[in-house]
Amino acid sequence: MPTSERARTAWPAVLTATLCGIVAAMNVGKLPIALPVLRSEFHLSLTEAGWLAAAFSTLAMIFGMLIGVVADRIGAMRFCLFGLAASIGGGLLGLAGTSAELILVSRLVEGVGFISVSVSGAALVTAASATSQRRITLGIWSTYVPAGASLATLLAPMMIAQGGWRALWWLVLGLLAIMITALVIQRNEYSAAVSRRHAGMADVRGALHQPAPWLLALAFTAYATQFFAVVIWLPTFLQEQRAMTPGLIALLSAFVIASNVPGNLAGGALLHRHVNRGRLIAGASFIMGLAGFGIFSEGMPDLLRYLCCLLLIGVGGTIPTAVLSSPLVLASTPQQIGTLQGLYLQGSNLGQFAGIPLIAAVVTATGHWSAALYVTASASAVGILLGLVIARSSK
Repeated sequence: MPTSERARTAWPAVLTATLCGIVAAMNVGKLPIALPVLRSEFHLSLTEAGWLAAAFSTLAMIFGMLIGVVADRIGAMRFCLFGLAASIGGGLLGLAGTSAELILVSRLVEGVGFISVSVSGAALVTAASATSQRRITLGIWSTYVPAGASLATLLAPMMIAQGGWRALWWLVLGLLAIMITALVIQRNEYSAAVSRRHAGMADVRGALHQPAPWLLALAFTAYATQFFAVVIWLPTFLQEQRAMTPGLIALLSAFVIASNVPGNLAGGALLHRHVNRGRLIAGASFIMGLAGFGIFSEGMPDLLRYLCCLLLIGVGGTIPTAVLSSPLVLASTPQQIGTLQGLYLQGSNLGQFAGIPLIAAVVTATGHWSAALYVTASASAVGILLGLVIARSSK
């Protein structure tokens, strides 16, 4: 067990750490809806807009594990506070931005903040949880990205309509400030995650010498490839093929992303009942593959295709929980949790970074979105295989 034994769960502290992740993840979800407005105001080229959209995933893919190692050395509590502060700094820089270059820099700073909160939040949740309930609480923690992204997607049209993109930025900044205050109030509950003690490269090697973390990171990559295939396809399909209004598109898209949250919670409940995490990954990957056939089969009715989107994202939500909770059995000390979380963050963002261009290339080459099925089906098969391999050696 990576932290000291604890008799009771400090639920306010668990909720606070999770909310820190959710609010930080709002910086992920706020950009896609605001991007057309930003392009118009700052005269952004398509390439510049692409870099804005890719800033978070590029940073996480390259530096996720390194930032996790730094978090382990500094202590999760301090590093989470740093991440929240960096997110605020990036947001303020964006509000003061007068050029495309400054807006990009602001997104990079926000990205550092998001990654910092991501790699430290799991350690805070673990420290605040009773030993017997850590699979449940880490299942709750794993909701932070879909919850934050869907919340920003839902609020963005209303905020932009009332006060432009800056109103949305100010909303997130206010919530970040509140979370810093809440985290400081709960700081005593995270005592096991405050220590600076770190054995240097010995802790890093101890976390990464096992094959399981690498297999889990690759399983996260396969999951993210399918997740983002749907997240990209749905708004494009609703706008170009069904001519829906931006508000309705945002609502339907947010519901799909939010359906990941019940999957995260279900994953935590199943792991709490000692369901093997490898079998959970394999089973969820299989169902995601089947749902992908429904989504990208052009002869299917729209309602059924939308339900398949909910199924793929919802059932797929068990996979992040299976991956992000694995330090319970893979980390031998608290100083290894951030390293593992950083590795998993790299795996997830590799799926986004590589999967999106791959899907775009396949669709462009064939002229049909249904060709995305080749990518999602392949990712599903990889996820099934990795899950079965993981099941042979993990709990």
